Amino acid sequence: QVHLVESGGGLVQAGGSLRLSCAGSGRTFSSYAMGWFRQAPGKEREFVAAISWNGGNTYYADSVKGRFTISRDNAKKTVYLQMNSLRPEDTAVYYCAAALKSGLVVTTWEYDYWGQGTQVTVSS
Repeated sequence: QVHLVESGGGLVQAGGSLRLSCAGSGRTFSSYAMGWFRQAPGKEREFVAAISWNGGNTYYADSVKGRFTISRDNAKKTVYLQMNSLRPEDTAVYYCAAALKSGLVVTTWEYDYWGQGTQVTVSS
């Protein structure tokens, strides 16, 4: 089992940056593919970025490609989401998730564990 805790959210002006962290627990953290999703008020949860178990492969939603970077440090059992050039439309609760798969996972239903979320608000 994996327990996930996100941190690093906050209020930032448009054009600014934030780095989200997702701390995991469990001895088999490195066996999990990881992903970031977000959910804005009144909208469905949407995929943001994914990373394979060893960090060798990454994948991004078109809306964040070139601005966000996902990475992981398995020794620290932590996944990161570096967010640059933030826009008001990036405002949402951001969630990290873990899937017991080796490759990239982009769909919500394939993830086994979820964190509680962290709020990101981008002002214009």
